[in-house]
Formats: sequence, C-alpha cells, structure tokens
Amino acid sequence: MQNIIDRFISYVIIDTESDPNSTTTPSTEKQWDLANKLVEELKSIGLEEVTIDENAYIMATLPSNVSHDVPTIGFVSHFDTTPDFTGANVNPQIVKNYDGNDIVLNKNQNIILSPKYFKDLLLYKGQTLITTDGLTLLGADDKAGITEIVTAMEYLIKNPDIKHGKIRVGFTPDEEIGRGAHKFDVKKFGAQWAYTMDGSQIGELEYENFNAAGAKITFKGKSVHPGYAKGKMINSMLIANDFINQLPKGETPQETKGYEGFFHVHHLNGSIEETVLELIIRDHSASKFKKRKETIHKIAKKINKQYAKQFGEDICIAEVKDQYYNMKEKVMPVKYIVDIAEKAMRELGIKPLIKPIRGGTDGSQLSYMGLPCPNIFAGGHNFHGKYEYVPVESMQKATEVIVKIAQLTASSDFSKQK
Repeated sequence: MQNIIDRFISYVIIDTESDPNSTTTPSTEKQWDLANKLVEELKSIGLEEVTIDENAYIMATLPSNVSHDVPTIGFVSHFDTTPDFTGANVNPQIVKNYDGNDIVLNKNQNIILSPKYFKDLLLYKGQTLITTDGLTLLGADDKAGITEIVTAMEYLIKNPDIKHGKIRVGFTPDEEIGRGAHKFDVKKFGAQWAYTMDGSQIGELEYENFNAAGAKITFKGKSVHPGYAKGKMINSMLIANDFINQLPKGETPQETKGYEGFFHVHHLNGSIEETVLELIIRDHSASKFKKRKETIHKIAKKINKQYAKQFGEDICIAEVKDQYYNMKEKVMPVKYIVDIAEKAMRELGIKPLIKPIRGGTDGSQLSYMGLPCPNIFAGGHNFHGKYEYVPVESMQKATEVIVKIAQLTASSDFSKQK
C-alpha cells in the first residue's frame, strides 16, 4: 500500500486546476507539469507506445501476453482538478488506523472532518485515510484514478503470469470543466471499450448519467438616479431574482437524489444595468431534460412580455447549450462490459453499487464518440472541497479491479459472459 500512498501524494501536490474561462487545451499551463511527469512514469514502468499530444492527452499501451484474440480494452482518468476550490499547495494528511472519531484537519482554523456530518467515514474504521489540511481540496478526483491505473499496469508488467489482452491507458486534461473528451482521439486510442476510474465510494459501478446543459441568462436594466427612478429604473438584479423564483420549487441539487433532475444556480453577477445568471440543467430522462430546457425559455419569454412596453426590446436573453448526454443509450447494447466489471468486483469480495451518476464523466462523452465507457469507483469522498478524503484500501481495491477486469476479458469465460 505504501507504493499507492507515495504515488498518489506525488500527483496531488502538483496543482492542476483547470479554468473554464480559458480557450486553450489544456486550459491551464500548469496541467502540463503533471502530464509530463506521467509520461515519464509510464515509460519508466515499462508501458509501450507512450504518447502525449499538443493538447496534453496521454496514451500508452500494455501489449497482450496471450496468443488468442482478445478485445483491446482501455482505462481512462483525468488529471485536472476543479476550479470550484483551490488545488494549490495541497498538503495531504495521513490518518492511520482511523478510529471513527473527528479528524482535525486544521487546528488553527478549527476545520474538522467529522463522522457526525460525513457518516461515510464510519465505513472506513481501522483503515488508512488521506485527507486535506483543511485549506485546499485533495485532488482524489481524479488523481486517485490515475494512481490506480498506473499501479495496476505496473503490477501486470511485474507479474507476466497474469494473462491479459492489449490494454490502452488514457489520461485527459480539463474534465472538470466539461472538455475532457473534446479532443480525445478515439480512433487512435483503438480500444473496443474502456472504463473511467472516476467514481467515488468503493463498489460504485455506473453506466447511467445525467443529460446535461448549461444556461446563461443575461438581464438588461436601466440605471436612473434612485431619487427620480419612479417608472424609469429597471433593476436587472431584481429581474434575475424574479427569474430564479420562477424555477420549479424543490428541484435543486440539495433537494433531489437518484434519478431526480434539477436546476442548479451556480453563479450570479450583476449591477442595475446588467446581470448575468449561470445555471446548469440535469436530468436522466431525455424527455424531462428537454422540458427543463424549455422551462428556461418559457420563463424568459414571460419576463420579456412583462417588460415589453417599458423596455422596448427583450430584457431577458436566455442561451442554453447541451453539454453531454446519458451514456446508457450507448452502453446497453454492449451491457456485457458492465457485467465484466461487476463480476470482477464480486470475485474480489466487493459489493457492487450499481447506480446512476448524478453528474457526468469523460466516459459519457466518450460513449457518444464510439468508445462505450462505464465508470468505476476511484475511492474518494467529498470531492471538490476541503473535506475531501480517500481511503488507501479503496484505492488498493480499485487497482485490483482493473487487474481482474484485464484477466476476465482474456479468459475463456469471456465469450460466455458476452
């Protein structure tokens, strides 16, 4: 396990925060720091055909060690971290033999990781946890996934008696800003299917995710001296507030679960003259997803009608853009790729937790690009914030799942599974 700890920490101390306002790929120059390190590491452990392109997409090959035909499979993770919380100067803390009590992340600021609030912690009593120091995120999303893939490939290279087919490895930038698969060369990757190692709790296995769209609503106003504003001033911030209040009640992230969709207001910036509201739209159902997008336009139309005489033009401009779709449509025709992962977990004594993703991964976009790509747990919890942690034992188990999937795909039982 020390190998996993050392490798993981060597990744998370490198700042790879992505930037949604950038137009480059990768979106931040600092992502190259880890990308270049990974290239050298993949070469050093003995992988072949290690490449990195002009956009920092990394690919590598573990050749087959069997004589019969075996499908080429892949494992994919991303190396950027979210811009929602700082990933600079990550200072990982190691908690050995966790006793089930509060973990003081930062004594000076009284930041505590408590099982009273984060009940999942109690699943890992007696295990080794890696946490933040309370000032940054950890980066287990998805440097845990990278750690597991590299460690599994190293293990297979050192243990040639374990039979497997050709395996392709892929690491991507900018997943956290929705662009991780945008420039991924599926043809070059050359796998028949792949797995993203990008889930959370041990046992997670997912092949359904949200349909996703982003909305940007711009509200126009008129600024007039408040002492003479009667019948003249139009405060765009108040109109934005009116728009938010017209969204369906009870359909926010904090009020929904499972297959329930939502509207999530995540940015609001304004003045009297102009306010910009940004929100995301999510739903597993294609028909409900369509209706949610229509709701945005209906509210905008209603507000424009309300202010038509006073303003003389549209006061509310709604732009809605699709981001990704539910991978289930592309995975179900090859459902056996999920069955293999489930079998791998069961053979390792892991209870599969098959459930829909309340979000998306590179795999959702890759599935629509011709690379069916279910998602497997990477082990971390509380992603994107200072309470993030990962049990080392979960990373170890994820590594074993990768190895087992490789074995099962190359076994004589594969044709029966398929």
